[in-house]
Amino acid sequence: MGKDVLAAKHFHDETEARKWFEAARWDSNPICPKCGADKPYTTKKEGRYRCSASTCRKDFTVMTGTVMERSHCKLTLWAKAFYLCAASKKGFSAHQLHRALGCEYNTAWFLHHRVMEAMRRGGLDTPVTPMGGEGKIVEADETYYGSISEAHIKPGKGPRKTLKGKGPMYKRVVLSLVERGGEVRSFHIPYANKEMVTEIVKANVAKESRLMTDEGGNFKWAAAHFAEHGAVNHSKGEYVNRKRPSIHSNTIESYFSIFKRGMRGVYQHCDEKHLHRYLAEFDFRYSTREASDEERTVLAIKGGEGKRLTYHQPVRA
Repeated sequence: MGKDVLAAKHFHDETEARKWFEAARWDSNPICPKCGADKPYTTKKEGRYRCSASTCRKDFTVMTGTVMERSHCKLTLWAKAFYLCAASKKGFSAHQLHRALGCEYNTAWFLHHRVMEAMRRGGLDTPVTPMGGEGKIVEADETYYGSISEAHIKPGKGPRKTLKGKGPMYKRVVLSLVERGGEVRSFHIPYANKEMVTEIVKANVAKESRLMTDEGGNFKWAAAHFAEHGAVNHSKGEYVNRKRPSIHSNTIESYFSIFKRGMRGVYQHCDEKHLHRYLAEFDFRYSTREASDEERTVLAIKGGEGKRLTYHQPVRA
């Protein structure tokens, strides 16, 4: 992420930025986001198109139907925000964007959260293609990050009760699934109980996969559902099965390490209602780790389609 990259024309010229976004989203062939028709008419205003379908005829730009829709920020700012967030390994905070872009902090926060939303892939309520498959290995585990607000704590109802004063209590629970050599999916869940873990793992991991976990009781059912269930006993100091070295959960532990170092060293604070979006950002960068910074940026831009993010819903008359 050197100065030579940020010297590119699309980071400093609005016309070049628009063309760059159009190439990333449409391969320079505009498509109506309302009805999907191609070959729109050009209008007198540069960058604005009119749908050629007789039943539509809507005007649109490269920002319409994306996380950028109705934004007053310049496209050059959006271009830099997408690139900086996609190119950083452990995150790029809103305060860093504020300093790098020379804009107000609230503008940087606005850009940052919408870029993270563009990076989101699926979720608890979104149908997804199962991970893994025949001969492939998927690791599953939960971790704990940050404290739950005291206002949301119910007596005796923490995400996980302590045993003899040990273990996390009243912590935010994160369940992650990682396919070795492939993608990762993370979920912010209210409780790390068997029912919730079972539902998410079954919905996101193919039955033909080999599932690797630790000794946690939330995965004791897995042997009857997947091709194989291997577990290591961390409480006894076992991190790799000596007889079968493929049985371990070190890949997912490595992902958790990257996530926590980024959250503590870069972001430092995260409100619980936004945790799912930070997880999406780290998932995206991990899953696209073999792509170049430019390729990852384009993937993020494509992912922003159909995800207009609003915190205030307009009142309909």
